[in-house]
Amino acid sequence: MKITDIKTLLIDRYLFVQVYTDAGITGLGESGAWGYLEASAGAVETFKRYLIGQDPLRMEHHWQYLYRWSAFRGAAIMGALSAIDIALWDIMGKHFGVPCYQLMGGKTRDKARVYYHVFGETKEELIQGCIDAKAKGFTAVGHLTPFLDEDPSLPFFKTHVDKMEDAIDTVRRYREAVGKEVDLCVEIHRRLTPAEAIVLARGIEQYHPFFYEDPILPDHFDSMALVAQHINIPIATGERIHTIYEFEMLLKRGAVQYIRPDVCLAGGLTHCKKIAAVAEAHNVGVVPHNPLSPVSTAACIQLAACIPNFALQEYPLGENEPPKSEIVKSALKCENGFIIIPDAPGIGVELAEDAQEKWPYKPRTVKTRLHLDGSVIDQ
Repeated sequence: MKITDIKTLLIDRYLFVQVYTDAGITGLGESGAWGYLEASAGAVETFKRYLIGQDPLRMEHHWQYLYRWSAFRGAAIMGALSAIDIALWDIMGKHFGVPCYQLMGGKTRDKARVYYHVFGETKEELIQGCIDAKAKGFTAVGHLTPFLDEDPSLPFFKTHVDKMEDAIDTVRRYREAVGKEVDLCVEIHRRLTPAEAIVLARGIEQYHPFFYEDPILPDHFDSMALVAQHINIPIATGERIHTIYEFEMLLKRGAVQYIRPDVCLAGGLTHCKKIAAVAEAHNVGVVPHNPLSPVSTAACIQLAACIPNFALQEYPLGENEPPKSEIVKSALKCENGFIIIPDAPGIGVELAEDAQEKWPYKPRTVKTRLHLDGSVIDQ
């Protein structure tokens, strides 16, 4: 079997990659480069020059060949490599007639617990979202910020005491809304300094969040370790890093209790299986990052199925609604807060034939929020 063609498809807000073979088997993958999808599509075209004519079943060799060919890294490149890797695993699963997880050691569980996204422009909407998620049977909610995701065009200013007390009280209200039946995955979106992150974590400790995600910028691992050493709630991070080497640096510092590799960004299934194994050696759980399409969800579930240290799966809104439901035909089923591990060959999803025509690409606008003093802030 040989690779005959590779195509990139920019659809809605996603970048998909399809790999074609002379055996009539097509593999599907997705890039997690998010804001840099056009650049990631360009990287796929570069990789294509090598891959045409190659045996699609040599995933590890192709991964090493492409990763080590050039001295350059980054989200666009790693997103392209991840999308290709997922597509090659999809081909292998279809070739042997089994789910990808069966080729990676087999199932370690029959279903994967998920956390449901909660969004809102007001605290009341966020609190109601938690209540609604509980009513739908979810036992964990996430993407749950103690700060409102306000319009980036609005300059930001709050005193330290107002910022901290308001955020702490918001988490209290989330907990009171759902009781002990629902875990809270608190998302900070990198918007705090290390000092602020310590203050806030100590303030919300009594409400027992499942994890405290990305309290500070992920660039400096020692700073994340400093925060971890001074708080008593688990840190989750890793969605913006790409390699087993970066995750090892986080882990050996004790800077993270739940790693968040993005299968569509951190090297696909080939590399994320290794990242999970390194985390396992550190007694750290895996919560795959997944803000993308049902292709990403399907790939994440293949990983969740076969690793022993899987903890929780991010489950974004709209999986069963347009545009997602009209872009992808999926075999995944979510019941009472768990995705049932599918038995479909490959990753278990296919693109709809008319997806690109029905849902044209929507490029993201570069828009970063500013402080009242004119400086850049993270939100």
